[in-house]
Amino acid sequence: MFTQRCQDFIAFIAAVRKAADVTQVELAERLGKPQSFVSKVERGERRLDVIEFCQVAEALGRDPAEMLGAVVSDRPLK
Repeated sequence: MFTQRCQDFIAFIAAVRKAADVTQVELAERLGKPQSFVSKVERGERRLDVIEFCQVAEALGRDPAEMLGAVVSDRPLK
């Protein structure tokens, strides 16, 4: 159903959240969404559009462009 690249992206989003020491509940609260939204994204049941990706990045205190650059270049996020 999902390509390896999609699975890697999903894992990346979860890893950034965990590295920020933010729970799914906390991220959901910052986004004004239910916890199930974050869970579904991290399980691959729901895809993020570009705007939602930017909102997630900003809610985690990250620059969306920097995060996307790390995904595209397959390099670690600083």
